[in-house]
Amino acid sequence: MPDTRPNILLIVSDEHNPLLSGCYGHPIVRTPHLDRLASQGVVFEQAYCNSPTCVCSRASMMTGRYVHEIGVFSHHTPLRSDIPTFANYLEAAGYDTVLCGKMHFVGEWNQMHGFGRRLLGEPEQWVGDVHWNRKPRVRTEETRRRSNSHVTDAGPGETYFPVGYDAAVTDLTVRFLEHQARRPSERPWLFVAGLLAPHFPLYAPDDLFYMYYPDNIAWPKVDYEPGRPEHPVIHQIRRWLRQEDGLSEEQTRTALAAYYGLITYTDRNIGRMLAALDENPVLRENTVVIYTSDHGEMAGEHGLWQKFCFYEPSVRVPLVVRYPGGPAERRISQPVSLVDLAPTLYEIAETRTPDSCRGESLVPLVLGTAVEDPERTVFAEYHAHGIVSSAYMIRKGRYKYNYYPGYSPQLFNLADDPDEVSDLSADLRYRDGMDALHAELLSILDPDAVAAAVKESELLSGLEAVRRFEFK
Repeated sequence: MPDTRPNILLIVSDEHNPLLSGCYGHPIVRTPHLDRLASQGVVFEQAYCNSPTCVCSRASMMTGRYVHEIGVFSHHTPLRSDIPTFANYLEAAGYDTVLCGKMHFVGEWNQMHGFGRRLLGEPEQWVGDVHWNRKPRVRTEETRRRSNSHVTDAGPGETYFPVGYDAAVTDLTVRFLEHQARRPSERPWLFVAGLLAPHFPLYAPDDLFYMYYPDNIAWPKVDYEPGRPEHPVIHQIRRWLRQEDGLSEEQTRTALAAYYGLITYTDRNIGRMLAALDENPVLRENTVVIYTSDHGEMAGEHGLWQKFCFYEPSVRVPLVVRYPGGPAERRISQPVSLVDLAPTLYEIAETRTPDSCRGESLVPLVLGTAVEDPERTVFAEYHAHGIVSSAYMIRKGRYKYNYYPGYSPQLFNLADDPDEVSDLSADLRYRDGMDALHAELLSILDPDAVAAAVKESELLSGLEAVRRFEFK
């Protein structure tokens, strides 16, 4: 009997703040292809990553497990080869699994992690010693990034990373889809297209940069005043990024125009992929399309660029699903996260979800057979560069609770304060609610013990840490 299970096209961009796209309501940033995909499927309005940095988020997404459970707590600790990913399980379930482009696998010995084929590898600098076998390092409050070039080096122009690299990813993806249209595989396939944009360096093709520069931008809603008191962990991140002095108006304008341009460039590449898929009705009618990103981008909100924190622009991700025969133009407000992606793929592939998975399949929500749960808990954690202590987030209902071992927590009412300006943690009226959210955190892990283990592991190189430490 022919295998009629759906094909899966999973497109993963890098550092896309979902709030800066048309289908999420932005009035300026142009994403016509994503908007059309959203109109044909389901948009998750409250999707989160589980760690706001590349390597950790992607490892968590691929395994369906939290960072502290798999030991990938920084860019210097690779995913162990004995920890299976959704590629392992789908390959075993009979799928042809193909990776093309970035998944930020570090370590020379395993650049597949379950995929049967890989059409384009990681940038070379992520594979070798620089990421996973560095000398021991210790984080202190004095530790800083070398410069703030990630935001000040910006403007019109094309660099190989991300523009040229993403062109290659898109070309290969289109070629694969066109081949499937002409000569369909006997097996269903999972194809993961890993794009680098809109991750910095913030250089966008000229036409896309000048689509927004100088005046077609939306200024950040939450300003930053140098010297203004702020939470010490946020200030550590700001100092590490060398952003404590703020940017000039022209620097902000240029960086925003370039970031917008890279989002539209990403949208163009997605449009090319969707065109190649949709030109063949049979292929389109049996392929699930999923678009997401590994984390967001602050894009000047709170005076910050990059990610590494739990503000919404950093920890939120886009998530759009088009399911063959499924509903169109639906929006889901239930909080979800990237650990839900692996169980979703398992249900699509009609294979069992491992007990180790922390997430839940989103297929029932996509197909409308499940009722949304607005009180569902979402968890994120961060242990990497820019902070001295670890950091943890619980998002539940109206509230977001951020816990930092050794520092005061934060509490935000996202319904009344979506820009996270008013920290309610010192207000005694919210004490019981905070205690309940902290109990949610303790039901997932011992945050202080994990923070201490991460600090101890940083005395080792990434490879030694992977070999010697187990995270429960």
